[in-house]
Amino acid sequence: SATHGSGPDMLVSVFTHEVVGFGPVFEEQPVDTIYPEESPEAKIIMNCRARANPPATYKWKLNNVEIDLNEEGRHYSLSGGKLVISNPIRTKHVGTYFCLATNMFGTVASREASVQFGYLDLFSSEEREAVNVREGQGAVLLCAPPPHYPAGLSFRWILNEFPTFIPLDNRRFVSQITGNLYISKVDSSDRGNYSCIASSPSISKSVFSNYIPLKPLDERRVKKYPADLRVRFPSTTALVGQNVTLECFALGNPVPEIHWKRIGRELPESHEVRMAGAQLYLHNVQFEDSGAYRCEAVNSKGKDSHSENVSVEAFPEWVEHITSTEKDIYSSFTMSCIAKGEPKPQIRWLKNGEPFDRKEMRFARLAFDDSGMYQCIAENRHGVIYANAELRVVACAPTFEHLPVNNVLAPKNGRVVIECRPKAAPKPTFFWSKDTELLSNSSRVFIWEDGSLEILDVTQADVGRYTCFAENDLGRANITRPLLVTESTKITLAPSNVDVNAGENTWMQCAASHDARVDITFIWSQDGKEIDLIKNSAHYESILKLTHPKSGSKLLIKNVQLKHAGHYTCTANTQVDNITASAHLVVRGPPGAPGGVRIVNRTDKSMTLEWFRGADHHSPISKYIIQYRDQFSKDVWKNATTIPSDVEGNTETATVINLIPWTEYEFRVIAINTLGTGDPSRPSPKETTLDSDPVVAPSDVGGGGGASRELTITWTPVHPQYYYGPNFGYIVAFKPHDEFEWKRVAVADPQAKRYVHKDASISPLTKFDVKVKAFNNQGEGPYSLTAVVYSAQDAPSEAPENVEGRVLSATTSTVSWIPIPENNIDGYQIKYWRNHEDGEGGAQRVVLPGTENHTKLEGLKPNSEYLIEVRGYNSAGYGPPSSHFRIHTKKPRMLYCGTMTHRVSVNIAWEHVEPLANESTIDGYRKGNSVGTLYTTSKRHIDLPWHADEEYVVEVRAHTEGGDGAVAQTSIKGNETLLLVFFLIPYHSAQIPADSLIQETLGI
Repeated sequence: SATHGSGPDMLVSVFTHEVVGFGPVFEEQPVDTIYPEESPEAKIIMNCRARANPPATYKWKLNNVEIDLNEEGRHYSLSGGKLVISNPIRTKHVGTYFCLATNMFGTVASREASVQFGYLDLFSSEEREAVNVREGQGAVLLCAPPPHYPAGLSFRWILNEFPTFIPLDNRRFVSQITGNLYISKVDSSDRGNYSCIASSPSISKSVFSNYIPLKPLDERRVKKYPADLRVRFPSTTALVGQNVTLECFALGNPVPEIHWKRIGRELPESHEVRMAGAQLYLHNVQFEDSGAYRCEAVNSKGKDSHSENVSVEAFPEWVEHITSTEKDIYSSFTMSCIAKGEPKPQIRWLKNGEPFDRKEMRFARLAFDDSGMYQCIAENRHGVIYANAELRVVACAPTFEHLPVNNVLAPKNGRVVIECRPKAAPKPTFFWSKDTELLSNSSRVFIWEDGSLEILDVTQADVGRYTCFAENDLGRANITRPLLVTESTKITLAPSNVDVNAGENTWMQCAASHDARVDITFIWSQDGKEIDLIKNSAHYESILKLTHPKSGSKLLIKNVQLKHAGHYTCTANTQVDNITASAHLVVRGPPGAPGGVRIVNRTDKSMTLEWFRGADHHSPISKYIIQYRDQFSKDVWKNATTIPSDVEGNTETATVINLIPWTEYEFRVIAINTLGTGDPSRPSPKETTLDSDPVVAPSDVGGGGGASRELTITWTPVHPQYYYGPNFGYIVAFKPHDEFEWKRVAVADPQAKRYVHKDASISPLTKFDVKVKAFNNQGEGPYSLTAVVYSAQDAPSEAPENVEGRVLSATTSTVSWIPIPENNIDGYQIKYWRNHEDGEGGAQRVVLPGTENHTKLEGLKPNSEYLIEVRGYNSAGYGPPSSHFRIHTKKPRMLYCGTMTHRVSVNIAWEHVEPLANESTIDGYRKGNSVGTLYTTSKRHIDLPWHADEEYVVEVRAHTEGGDGAVAQTSIKGNETLLLVFFLIPYHSAQIPADSLIQETLGI
């Protein structure tokens, strides 16, 4: 039975009233918002919603000033807790917003959120200057993105027309920081007009720059340039968990290769090299990824490098934060908030939405005024986090309402605790009685500080009715519970020790006796940790036998693994007591992994290892296998050749042989016994074998060609695995075939593939013997097989003669010449340009093989004077140009066309054109309709079959000796008559659309 709190009437009315409800708890808070200036939806919505009882009311602040929802102009309105900003204005509504939610228990402030206006202006309308660059040199096209917000544009480039995007490879790169387009080595295929596309993902808008013409300039001999880094990543700070992209790109010829490293440490495992080496991508960065990173650009002419730091910091994160709680009046209480982050966050407090000027929230004696909504805020330069809690200070007389008054069972000779936990504030004092006897502390009976009663060594004499009395300044109450004594639980069958091989099945058994008035359960644990029979059902199963007076449990252990070995405990549990019994499970299996693998000695071809033996798992280790991987094998482990060849199980050292000099290795050791092969050890620290003379010679030695008075020697470079030491390079030896003294030249670049020897005294096509060998800082290797190579021939010395041209039409001409009599001609280059409009700098070129002596020039401009020159070339360069030959393309002429419909036919008529002196003679006209029927006539009209219920498309072309001209087209339906105007443009002028010419002429 229980009696509830009583005391002075006034105090009861004030303090024992139980208040129902709670303070505001945010379910939705405002977030940073970017409002596109061109948004068709002229409003911004800032969310705020709190769960509260009674429901919360809301107000908002902008830049810490309360927003007047009734101001003139009515831009602001409230929908629930949401703030709606209608027809937002940049100058008025940009800033930092937060909402306040309030009810009778207090006020909480939401997190702050910014409103910014997003925009992406158009590119400048100023014409972009052309970029002229020699072939082989690098080029940078500047994007110069327009003003925008926010940052974080993405960039692409188009060539000539949308959507022809520039393909990105090891030669071309678009920086996603500046937007600039970088071309490491320009060639003729890069000619064209380029436009930068800047896109803002935040406001879903893209803009195009004006076109930038790129004009590669011909080089008689393309020069080579060393690597020159033009894109260099800046010092970078990232947050834990973010992804980081570092950019590096170099100009140069040959196209440089980009290599990445972290100074002093290996690159993070999560790294990825993208964009043909131009980007280093670090995924999900952590503090340990901080450090100095370096990119290095290398080609055969030189190298360039750049280093900068990557720092990893962290957003604030709670280690400990406040939670809602009730505390007794007059009690002491401390609120604690601890946050981690980099830099270390600063902590500040709010109470009911207002700053609370305390460094720590410590209350020595709580009062009702201390109730309210509290917020601790942790902040560093990367962000802010909030923790919210309600503190409710309560006072009431003791009451046992809603507490159980059922019997208390105590085990004979055991221990029992009878709880006494009334609801009371401030904390009450406690008294206990058994039946009519007042109890006090003794050697068997203790009254705890929280009011609970503990009785030790329980006997039948302890049976009775126990009453707890609780009293404070506001009142008193008591509760009575009967105590009954039960028989103790005893283990009647303890589990036995088990010895089993891995992979087999086994079992343990446990049984206990217990009092009939209590229920019993059995719990199995391994090494002090309870076994989850559901989660680990693949290996464990418990079979229960629950009867009185004895119950038991059989634990099946299926497919036993090494991890299952250990100390197993069976616990028999009842409501009043428990008892345990234990046994050991021994699992025999393959050995554990060896430890402490290290390299204690090294030569150029061997390394000596030491290690510590691992667990033998109750079966002696019979032998060890040693595996290695090197810098070239990636993640593939290979079995090593060792001394001794069989590493016995009682040894802990061996020497690995047949290694490659100057190569980085790591090793691991695997133990074996009669029950199987164990797990490998952790890899040893990486070590490099000592240097040695190279033994591999370059292959595929050859050469030839090149410029006049040059000897070009080529070879296939030695793979880096066979460098055998630092300062690797090549020695190139050569001599005229009929001489005996070799000339030697050292080439220091290990990736070099060729050497060009220049000597003005070398005659063309001189026969040379050449050979190449490798060297490093230890010495020289063997020479390759000797190859025969011829020096370069001279460039052509004569110009083509009798260059002639014949104009075929307004856009086409032929050109021919007499071949150069020299036998060293590889081909001819025809260069042509408009004499007055373009100049030689805007010339177009056609290249033909040396067997040809004529070609057709197409795509010429009508009624224009062109200059044509022809020159021969070979591997040594271009010969002198021919004399310029002039041609003048023919003029296009207008043609008029009309239609007249009749009942069963349509008459197509047009005006005849008398050609001028420099125009092609008109041979006739060709007509076609929508089903593809072709008609040819020399007249100026034609009748075509026609049906009134169908629509026809008719095309008319003029025909000359140069081919068919551009099309004039008309649609015919019903009794319509249409007059068309179109141009007669001879063959090969199809790049001028006829319909656009028609529209222009008619003023459409």
